[in-house]
Amino acid sequence: MYTRGRRLRFTAVSAMVVLALTGFSSGRDQHGSDGGGCSGSRQDHDGSRPSPSGTGTHRAQPTRPATPTASPSRATAQPLKNGTAALVRCAGLDDPYATVEVRNPNTREGLFTVKIAFKDRNGFTVIDTSDQVSVAAKDKATLRVPVASTGRVDAIDHCDVDPKATAD
Repeated sequence: MYTRGRRLRFTAVSAMVVLALTGFSSGRDQHGSDGGGCSGSRQDHDGSRPSPSGTGTHRAQPTRPATPTASPSRATAQPLKNGTAALVRCAGLDDPYATVEVRNPNTREGLFTVKIAFKDRNGFTVIDTSDQVSVAAKDKATLRVPVASTGRVDAIDHCDVDPKATAD
């Protein structure tokens, strides 16, 4: 019986050492935080928790305010405005490319999509296509759109270009 009491005392002391080493008895977890946000911890309505040892209650430690994050050095870029597109020359047998001039009204470079419809003499669309071009800020660029690969160049009478070059 004497050994049994000694073993029980050793077990109780060992449990206390383990609790002290893990920080449980001080109300802190292994990482030094108070565990107030941990799931499974029980708090009373006044912000106190039952003590791990079962004797009394333990007040939750106040949490520190979050460290403010650095704001970006540049403001968020505004979306690009659409540009304009104007037909310079329609495709034909002598030159199977439509030439379009695209203007960028923005203060930074942009990528613009241009829509072109190649039509026959009756006004029916033979080829409907779009192409993209990069244009420097407050500048213009020339876009040449090929139609030779379609095999319908001889049917093209005129071109219709959408005057709005969509910013992408």
